[in-house]
Amino acid sequence: MHKPPESPQTLSIWRRLTNHTATGFAVVAAVLVIVPLLAIFVDLVMKGASSFNLAFLTQTPKPPGEVGGGMANAIVGTGLILAVASVLGLPLGIGCGIYLAEYGRGRSGDLIRFTADVLNGIPSIVIGMAVYGLIVLRQKHFSAFSGGVALGIMMIPTIARATEEMLLMVPNVVREAALGLGIPKWRTALSITLRTASAGVITGCMLAFARVAGETAPLLFTAFGNQFWNLKLNQPTAALSLQVYTYGLSPYDDWHKQAWTGALILIVMIVGAVAAVRIVTSRGKLKGAS
Repeated sequence: MHKPPESPQTLSIWRRLTNHTATGFAVVAAVLVIVPLLAIFVDLVMKGASSFNLAFLTQTPKPPGEVGGGMANAIVGTGLILAVASVLGLPLGIGCGIYLAEYGRGRSGDLIRFTADVLNGIPSIVIGMAVYGLIVLRQKHFSAFSGGVALGIMMIPTIARATEEMLLMVPNVVREAALGLGIPKWRTALSITLRTASAGVITGCMLAFARVAGETAPLLFTAFGNQFWNLKLNQPTAALSLQVYTYGLSPYDDWHKQAWTGALILIVMIVGAVAAVRIVTSRGKLKGAS
């Protein structure tokens, strides 16, 4: 005995109910992700704004027990270390992703993917210890360069895998059209495929940048920290994450307050850098469309 077919009205009600249920679950999931982030940011603002002033942005740390001072050297040092990490990690990560997407069909590609996945799961302190053995011990001193190398190594697997996934989403028709015009494969990958997937690639780069910007453990073994100004790559260098860590462990209330302010400045720097990249890329898209 066959079951009578459902009426169109019943199907319409069921589809609307399913759609609203799925939408509700999506909204709840988004709220569960956003609310903790907002709570952390509000807590940082409430505890960090009290010590935020011009001296914090322009002065170096005061001696232990003395009130005042700032983290100007740590802010500059963070930018210096992240610049070195970006110079190392961005081209290597994007190049690795291009190779995996365009040429990595054999065993070599599988080996690189496996290595990237393993490297992505290694604790950051282990990477810091490895760079300590490879660079710091050979140079016989800590440096901003070794800190940038440690953070750059951490950026590579994230950027590589994100670049590969974004390039694989580009339709093969785009590649075939370029090859049909006589454009070499390497030029097609760089000028057409990569440009088409640029938004996703940039997002992957920003995720990697945001991940390493607040790392402390690798810098303990590499940059080490510095209470004074330093703009040399071959000298120990202060960083906001290191300064926050040091101040957080101290017994001084004023340092605790400055640690909250340093954490707030670090978050603002990360958000500002990501927002700036977003604005620049969006303007580029609008100009290209016009």
